Amino acid sequence: MNLLNRYILRQFAKNILTLVLSFIAIYILIDFFEKLDNFIEKGKPMALVAKFFLLSIPFVIEQMGPVCILLAGVVTLGVLNHSNELTALKAGGVSLRKIVTPIIAAGIAATLILLLMSQFLLPKTATVTNRIWHKEVKGHMPLGIYRSGRYYYQGDSNFYSFSRPDPNKNEFNFFSHTSWNKQYQLQALVAAEYAVWQNGEWMLYNGQVQFAAGKGQFTTEVFDARSFPFKEKPSDFFLPKLRSSEMSIVELHREAKRGKQSKEEQAAAWAEFYGRISYILLGLPLLLLGLPLLLMVYRKWGRDLSLAVPVSCGMAFACWGIWAILQSLAKAAYFNPLAAALSVHLLVGLAGLFLLLREDGISSFFWARSPDSGGTIQPQSKKML
Repeated sequence: MNLLNRYILRQFAKNILTLVLSFIAIYILIDFFEKLDNFIEKGKPMALVAKFFLLSIPFVIEQMGPVCILLAGVVTLGVLNHSNELTALKAGGVSLRKIVTPIIAAGIAATLILLLMSQFLLPKTATVTNRIWHKEVKGHMPLGIYRSGRYYYQGDSNFYSFSRPDPNKNEFNFFSHTSWNKQYQLQALVAAEYAVWQNGEWMLYNGQVQFAAGKGQFTTEVFDARSFPFKEKPSDFFLPKLRSSEMSIVELHREAKRGKQSKEEQAAAWAEFYGRISYILLGLPLLLLGLPLLLMVYRKWGRDLSLAVPVSCGMAFACWGIWAILQSLAKAAYFNPLAAALSVHLLVGLAGLFLLLREDGISSFFWARSPDSGGTIQPQSKKML
């Protein structure tokens, strides 16, 4: 590794570390003042508060990682440009491609670190923070679990099992309800192809119900549509909504590959898997587009960081908005999950590569002219680095 690459990598590392620490401090500070009252009301010790916010750091890093990669690259190139080091390198015959290569390589390395953290570290810390917040602070006891595409909930003396394609709708597929007496003897078993909670009651369709008749005997009734006075209602079923953050990338992939899912559930599972990876990778195409935008802003308005940083943040927000919309469509099975994950990356990445090559050609043409030659084309000087 030559001196130039080491210098640029050192500047990038310093900038991204500063940005990450700044975003962590801002996020934790805001979150601290928002949630401190909840901890105080429950009489929780400050050690638990410190543990909660300390273990929230990996989540913050994953959420802000793509933006940090973008801004670290823009700031690194902007500082080189502002201090005239970029001008000196170009005058010495160093192409723009060689200058930005270590920045892009550093962005790739930072992205790999984010992927490893999402696989090995984030699931463990998210599990603890969700437990602290939902159970110890909010007092919500998870009544059920999610396994192999089905939800399982236990009530006072009954048990529910079903699949729920949309957690925001009170519609359930392959619904079953089991109840027992105080001696834990089975009393009734209800199974239905479809169930819905509406107007304060349970309506089940295309199912059957079995009642205990004594001495190990059961009576069976088949029904097309029937209401049941089950004690629990959907709002009583609680499962943390951030369950996907407690799963590693490999676990999300296993969940997506699992069979016996409805079309909506399978689309949501694949969208969750591709979405996790694509969000982490979003920093690379943003970096590819942010670097030439910095040079274009400087050449047109004579400013670099003072205008390039807001432009980069606006671009990142716009790309994130489009990405989020595509992810919502993919989870609702209106758009292919893989296409939703790759569309923004391909569009932004190709645009960034095109502009980088264009900027490299412009700078090569400009610095091939000698200021003392009256505008005639002169051979470029030998490379100094």
